[in-house]
Amino acid sequence: MKRFADPVAFGRFIVGLAIILLPEAPAASQMLSPKAIAGIHSEDVRFAPFAAFPEGAQIAPVVGDPTRPGPYVVRVRVAGGVRLMPHRHPEDRVYTVISGIFYIDFGETFDAAKLKAYGPGSVVVLPGNTPHFHWAMSGEYVTQVSGSGPLGIAYVDPADDPRRR
Repeated sequence: MKRFADPVAFGRFIVGLAIILLPEAPAASQMLSPKAIAGIHSEDVRFAPFAAFPEGAQIAPVVGDPTRPGPYVVRVRVAGGVRLMPHRHPEDRVYTVISGIFYIDFGETFDAAKLKAYGPGSVVVLPGNTPHFHWAMSGEYVTQVSGSGPLGIAYVDPADDPRRR
């Protein structure tokens, strides 16, 4: 067996081996499977409008299919000034802030004075069926949401649901 005394040569060997053994990165529109080794670069994550979100809020499936049972990871990008009025998700969720400031609080009534700010790297745990609301009050933010599907969203006040407009 060949031994590498030079760490740079060893690093090149490992990179070469990874290129041979790891599957090619998925196309931008594909979701990664939670059951296969794969990866995606942040610049390849593609956001799109989501009917249950107000204009200016978008979603990007990253891992798994959030419409089916099983684990999923999505990213949510919300433009500055956009509010997501009080709503619930049936599934437990973990939010990780990727960029910007994520303002969120809990309850059935939107109250800007109660919002708490979470910066990049922060984590927020949200048990299923917890009413909550958010506001991109200081500019765009991106969160990564992990949960077990199917993903669901129900607005506390049905008049706030963009799907009804």
